[in-house]
Amino acid sequence: MSQTNALTAFQTRKQDRIESGYADQISSRTYNAIMCGTLLWGFLANVLMVAFLAAPVMNLAMRVGPLWLFVGYIVLALVGIMMSARSSSPVVSFIGFNLLVLPMGVMLCLLVPGLPVAVVTKALLLTGIVTATMVLLGIVQPNLFLSMGRTLFIAFIAAFIAELVATFLFHYNGTAFDWIFVILFSGYIGYDVAKAQIYPKTVDFAIDCALDIYIDIIGLFIRLLSLLSREN
Repeated sequence: MSQTNALTAFQTRKQDRIESGYADQISSRTYNAIMCGTLLWGFLANVLMVAFLAAPVMNLAMRVGPLWLFVGYIVLALVGIMMSARSSSPVVSFIGFNLLVLPMGVMLCLLVPGLPVAVVTKALLLTGIVTATMVLLGIVQPNLFLSMGRTLFIAFIAAFIAELVATFLFHYNGTAFDWIFVILFSGYIGYDVAKAQIYPKTVDFAIDCALDIYIDIIGLFIRLLSLLSREN
């Protein structure tokens, strides 16, 4: 009962945010520019961190242990996502966005430098191609992707649990789950792009939607890195 009440309360707050947002709408061009600019800032921050902070992050990981860095990433990322989801303030939402982006940059500092440049370059290229394709499809066929929301969510949770079980109980180390998540993250890009266009066009919602799309694209990139590094 308490979980049902919590979910109902969350949905009510979200609906209240949507309804109140119609009073603060900006033009579609400005809305999409803010969303794209927020995304670009997130990716630029990650690139700069990997380029200039990889060595210090590696040293930090050796001192405190990669596990604690991962735990810190999870905590900060969840706090950032919740801040963005609950707040109607663009400033608070942008802080929440950065609480996701900066810890993700730390994780990328641990992952990317150890891979061949060709693998990283190919993963970036494929991520760009898939993202551009799904963004276009999300704009052209929004109703198709919006109808997939529940299916994507259930499939994602099921795949996440299945991967945990297969990895820790059966020591599975194949590529099947990477392929599954590549498909799911690709679908989520189209879904979140379509969803962004039905929300009130406010600065706050532009940042919130940028956060959702950022998660999709970074997730896709990491899974492609995993696939390509195994092939290499």
